[in-house]
Amino acid sequence: MTTLLNNRQLVFDTLYRLGIKFEIFEHPPLDTIEIALHHWKDIDAVHCKNLFFRNHKGKKHYLVIIKDTTPFSIHSLEKKLKQGKLTFASEKRLLKYLGVRPGSVSPFGLINDVEQHVHLFMDEQLQLAENISFHPNDNTASLVLKYSDFIRYIESMGNTYEFIDPSPKND
Repeated sequence: MTTLLNNRQLVFDTLYRLGIKFEIFEHPPLDTIEIALHHWKDIDAVHCKNLFFRNHKGKKHYLVIIKDTTPFSIHSLEKKLKQGKLTFASEKRLLKYLGVRPGSVSPFGLINDVEQHVHLFMDEQLQLAENISFHPNDNTASLVLKYSDFIRYIESMGNTYEFIDPSPKND
């Protein structure tokens, strides 16, 4: 696992290596979606909530990526994901599997998941986005890239993924 200090640069280096163009927007730490919405208002991209869960036995880990304004409930998510009872992963697990601290969860943490342990569930609404935005493993910036490049990045990491409708409606 990489150190937290060079984690952000590792994201940039990985995207450069893959030939993926991106824009970076610096801002203060964004600890909640409510705070983030203020700083994202002029960024032309779909923004995301990134949630890291473990199953009840702690043997499986899931990164759930949903559109920032999509409501969700953990119980609804449990039903949809069919992975049993879920709980938020601890800080220790975040560091172990994604190399990030709480508040900086991002699909770019998959760079640190060398064994492709983490499975992704992605909001199906994201497939409609032209541009998509995530923290570069550090919540003091937002990185924007084309959705198609994001999928290329995900596929290059080797983790399994699938699309879901995360909203609590129709449960």
